[in-house]
Amino acid sequence: MTLPSHDAWIHTSHTLLPRWKSLSLPHQQSTLPISISRVNQVDAARLDVEMSAMLKEQLVKVFSLMKPGMLFQYEAELDAFLEFLIWRFSIWVDKPTPGIALMNLRYRDERAVEPRDKVRTGLEGPGLTVAQKLWYCIATVGGQYIWARLQSFSAFRRWGDTEQRPLARRLWILIQRIEGIYRAASFGNLLIFLCTGRYRNLIERALRARLVYGSPNMNRAVSFEYMNRQLVWNEFSEMLLLLLPLLNSSSVKNLLRPFSKDKSLSSAEDGSACPICQATPTIPYVALPCQHRYISL
Repeated sequence: MTLPSHDAWIHTSHTLLPRWKSLSLPHQQSTLPISISRVNQVDAARLDVEMSAMLKEQLVKVFSLMKPGMLFQYEAELDAFLEFLIWRFSIWVDKPTPGIALMNLRYRDERAVEPRDKVRTGLEGPGLTVAQKLWYCIATVGGQYIWARLQSFSAFRRWGDTEQRPLARRLWILIQRIEGIYRAASFGNLLIFLCTGRYRNLIERALRARLVYGSPNMNRAVSFEYMNRQLVWNEFSEMLLLLLPLLNSSSVKNLLRPFSKDKSLSSAEDGSACPICQATPTIPYVALPCQHRYISL
């Protein structure tokens, strides 16, 4: 067995180094795709819906003293107004919506993101442009309002009836087909979102507005304080529902009668009791002239 020369490792390194660079160069230039939690994105949308419902409930209470049913006629306008307020004070001023902020997310213009030779954390990239913000408002606020009004108007005019004019019937069929195509496209987008984690809905996909992390640090601890308090109140209410029927029984009343402060009531009840068995007669017999009440045998 012959030993290698002293400079053999130097010669070997010079021979293998170009091959190593050729193999590792594509991996260095490729960027690692970021992974945004799909649960956070879905929860952000749900929280925005809940926030809008809370604002709507508070606004409806303002008009509670007005004519009943009047606000129902303008429900579409009310929803559009609330959605516009949320958009105006969040996305338009480069801030996330309440639900997106709670999930530590923000919108990013995916078209302006350039590939880099390092690991992407999801914090890079600028926010939405002015055009993207305006189109987002037109699609979410204006589009939903126009579609809701069109559906209510067509249903009120009964365009779907066979007795209507051919033009109205065709418009009704066209509306149904557009709605079916939109739902099919939304379902396909949902499947793509579950696979890739990008673009929750068709509007975000069309505008290339992607949700990414807003801060590198986020507290993942979940507070169960509200849940525990809710469970305590639920158990307390169930216990009261079980005890209330028992409080109406005569045995409990007799047990609590010595501790009652109303002496006149207790004396009246004592006078109505049978002097022999001390029970309350259902069909009493009154003795004259002492006015004592007895139970018939």
